[in-house]
Amino acid sequence: MIGLVQRVSSASVTVDGCVVGAIERGILVLAAVEPADTDAQVERMAERLLGYRIFPDAAGKMNRSVQEIDGGVLLVPQFTLAADTTRGMRPSFTSAAPPALGEALFDRLVRAVRRRYACETGQPTIETGRFGADMKVALVNDGPVTFWLRAG
Repeated sequence: MIGLVQRVSSASVTVDGCVVGAIERGILVLAAVEPADTDAQVERMAERLLGYRIFPDAAGKMNRSVQEIDGGVLLVPQFTLAADTTRGMRPSFTSAAPPALGEALFDRLVRAVRRRYACETGQPTIETGRFGADMKVALVNDGPVTFWLRAG
């Protein structure tokens, strides 16, 4: 499982002209599922996403997680992250999970993040894109700060 994590001031995803998910300060995660991924990778990715320290502490060092700042999480399925781009001029998607497995594990990732997120201020903002849809993603990348995570 791959997660492209971006620290954002705000982010949203739109499908057919309607906003289906939006957050303020937090992380935007573009998530890709690979064929060999299992629930173990889903749980590890959820743990890493919520615990990865990419927000500044009082001294300005990246030392706080999205949970520690009570930030939002916007999870967007993005199978193209799993593309094989090593040959030619056109990506191959044989390294991405088939749609049924991709959707099932993406949904499990969303549930795992919701289950694991402990928020000091009540209910955390956890939003999603829509699997298989033509999505328009808007974001204000804070920093910019972007990390490519693997859970394997």
